[in-house]
Amino acid sequence: MSTHPVVLIAGDGIGPEVTAAVLRILAAAQAPIDWVEHQAGISAIATGSEVLPEATVDAIREHRIALKGPCTTPVGKGFSSVNVQLRQKLNLYAAVRPVRSLRGIKTPYDNVDLVIIRENTEGLYSGIENEVTPGVVMSMKVATEVGCMRISRWAFAFAERRNRSKITVFHKANIMKLTDGLFIRCAAKVQKEEYPGIPYQEVIIDAGCMRLVQDPTQFDMLLLENLYGDVVSDLCAGLVGGLGVVPGANIGHDQAVFEAVHGSAPDIAGKGIANPLALLMSAVMMLNHLAEDRNDSACRTAAEKIKNAYDQTIADGCKTGDLGGDLGTEAFADAVIERFS
Repeated sequence: MSTHPVVLIAGDGIGPEVTAAVLRILAAAQAPIDWVEHQAGISAIATGSEVLPEATVDAIREHRIALKGPCTTPVGKGFSSVNVQLRQKLNLYAAVRPVRSLRGIKTPYDNVDLVIIRENTEGLYSGIENEVTPGVVMSMKVATEVGCMRISRWAFAFAERRNRSKITVFHKANIMKLTDGLFIRCAAKVQKEEYPGIPYQEVIIDAGCMRLVQDPTQFDMLLLENLYGDVVSDLCAGLVGGLGVVPGANIGHDQAVFEAVHGSAPDIAGKGIANPLALLMSAVMMLNHLAEDRNDSACRTAAEKIKNAYDQTIADGCKTGDLGGDLGTEAFADAVIERFS
């Protein structure tokens, strides 16, 4: 059986612990992966390197795919985000966050099944900030027709491949008429000219957030610019149990990085109690991506085996402490492996 080299970035804090658990599960499922280990974040700085070493970026360029644990980002000071740097250096313009209800995790909502698509390289996260005069700072929101058309085409193509029923754009074009206006014009143009069979609607974001918490099942796929997508994807994670139960991916034309979207949780690092589920779900997304991109049925088989097993594990009440259970990181991995069929 042929294998695929995948760059592995364990990350900081709980990253190495949850990564080790996920690697053990993938090995037990016979996922055809050869891991190529590299560093980023505080662990890279500790070895005398930059927060995102060029060797790490070059490895992802070479192998085209990576699995990444959480990396620490200081708030309001210190080094810049590893995640933002990766997206910009590799042009990972599409952030994908599937959010679905899991049996065994009680929330106020049932049958949530959403996919949030976020433009990942423009908007207020472009990093263009300056001090106009002492006490006055400015941050510039950037939108380009190329970027808006690119993410719109990606979202509609994804919807067609995955048989999604509708795309909704959340925006604030009533106020930001140029930037958000460009975003919705591009999305509407792609729908009308290239994907007329996929229903499409536009919703002002504040009203959309209200509707989300009233009844998330009224939406299917959400398409948003960068900042809105960041906020709304976390809001949607809260509908199904939090950031510990949702995966994430950052995808470009040539490379893709799959990652746990939660933080590095340094307060519980080394205690063996961290939940590896989010990174495991991201690894399943990675396997499905490999199955599509490289036509590898072994990747799809492993992905289905792992997904069915962790779904059953949670449904059986085998959970880590953050979800109300009593399992540690490795015990949860054991429970998933025991449910392979």
